[in-house]
Amino acid sequence: MLDLSLIFIIFAIFVALVFDFTNGIHDAANSIATIVSTRVLTPKQAVIWAAFFNFIAFLIFGTSVAKTVGSGLIDISAVTPTVIFAGLIGAISWNLTTWYLGIPTSSSHALIGGYAGAAITKAGTGVIIAHGWYKTLVFIFLAPMIGLFLGFIFIVIATWLVYKQTPAFVNKWARRFQFLSAALYSLGHGGNDAQKTMGIIAGLLFAGGLIEKFTIPLWVVLSAHAAIGLGTLLGGWRIVKTMGQKITKLRPIDGFCAETASAASLFLATFLGVPVSTTHVITGAISGVGASKGLSTVRWGVTLRIVWAWIFTIPAAALNAGLAYYLIDLLFLG
Repeated sequence: MLDLSLIFIIFAIFVALVFDFTNGIHDAANSIATIVSTRVLTPKQAVIWAAFFNFIAFLIFGTSVAKTVGSGLIDISAVTPTVIFAGLIGAISWNLTTWYLGIPTSSSHALIGGYAGAAITKAGTGVIIAHGWYKTLVFIFLAPMIGLFLGFIFIVIATWLVYKQTPAFVNKWARRFQFLSAALYSLGHGGNDAQKTMGIIAGLLFAGGLIEKFTIPLWVVLSAHAAIGLGTLLGGWRIVKTMGQKITKLRPIDGFCAETASAASLFLATFLGVPVSTTHVITGAISGVGASKGLSTVRWGVTLRIVWAWIFTIPAAALNAGLAYYLIDLLFLG
C-alpha cells in the first residue's frame, strides 16, 4: 500500500503537468496568433502544427533551463513537496485569471513567482538564491527588447529584399515561409517552457527522496512535452485576438519576421539556460515589426496593458502561492 507522502508527491506531479497543460493553453496564442491572423493556416491546423513542434523540441534542446528552475532559484534543501504544490497552485490560479481576462502574461514567471512565494512563506527570504535570479529578472526586460529589435531588423531586411516584387508574389512566398517560422517558434516555445515544468517535477522527486541527486529523468522530459503539446492543441482563443491583431495589423511577411525573431530569441535564451517568457518575446517581436511601418501603427496602449500584467505576474503568483501554503499548513500540517 502506498504511503500518504508518496501519494501526495504523485498528486503534486499530476498538478505540475496540469500547470504545463494550462501553459500550453495560455501560450498557444503565442505559437499560432501570427500564422492564424495572416490566414496562412486555420486555427485548427495551426494548433496541430504548433503542438507537434512543441512536443518534438525535446529532441533538440537539453535540460539547462529545467536545472535553473528546479535548483538554481531556490535552495533545494529547504524545499518540500508542499512548497512546490503551493507554488503550482499560485501559478495556475494566476494563469487562469489572466487567460479569462484575455491578457497574454508569462506562465514562466507565474511558475517561478509561485515557487518563490511558497518557499519564502515556509522558510523566509534566505531560501532565495540571488545569483540565480539575476539572469531571469534581467531577461524580463531584455527578452522583449531582443524580440522587438530583431523583429524590426528582420522586417526591414525582408522589405528591402522584396521591394521590387508585386504584393501577390511577396504574400505567396511569405505564406510558405511562415510554415517554417511558426515551426521554429513552436520549437523554441516547447524547448524553453516545457523545461520549467521538468525542473519543478525533478524538484518534487528530489524533495521527496525519490532521486538521490537533482537530475531530469527521461519520463519527466517526455511527460512535460506531451502536456504542453496537448494544451496547445486546445488553444487559447481569448488571447489569440490580442496577440494577432490588437497590437498591430499583420501581413504574411510580418508574421514570418515576428516568428523568426522570436524563435532566434528563444533559442538563445534556452542555450544560456535562462527561463524566459515566450509571451514577452513574441509581443516584443510583433511590436518591432509594427514599428517599422511607423510608431503610430502599433497600439501602444494594448502593449502597455500587457507590460503592466508582466510586472504584476511574479508578485501576484507569489502572493497566491504564499496564501496557498499558509492554508495548507494551517489545515493539514499545523
